[in-house]
Amino acid sequence: MAPTSCEALPPMIVLDANYVLRYLLDDNHAMFLEAKEVVENSPCLVLDGVMAEVIYVLEGYYAVPRERIARVMTDLVAQPTLSMHESKTTIAKALTHYVETRLDFVDCYLCALGEKYEVKSFDKGVVKCLRK
Repeated sequence: MAPTSCEALPPMIVLDANYVLRYLLDDNHAMFLEAKEVVENSPCLVLDGVMAEVIYVLEGYYAVPRERIARVMTDLVAQPTLSMHESKTTIAKALTHYVETRLDFVDCYLCALGEKYEVKSFDKGVVKCLRK
């Protein structure tokens, strides 16, 4: 029996926000070491919502400055083992918008998607960003 298309895909580990945060923060060294091993050596998937949650927690709970968040997340996305639903280029553009504006990351992500798709919003900040 031939494998279905799902069976033909390589195994992929989907990471949640807490797992990514332990990797980025090293605030629990045992968890950091486990996450480091997985993130750096296994094919992993980071969902867009997880990315947004990680940024929200870093900014809101840990009070990490936007520039540092963008730098850390850019380095994370650059990991060759990580895959995203959207292209890494789009994520990088969203992170650039995040640093250059006061919009939250999800709005910046919409702005980056506006380069590929038609995006509709009533949010004035998003509309302004989409017009650039």
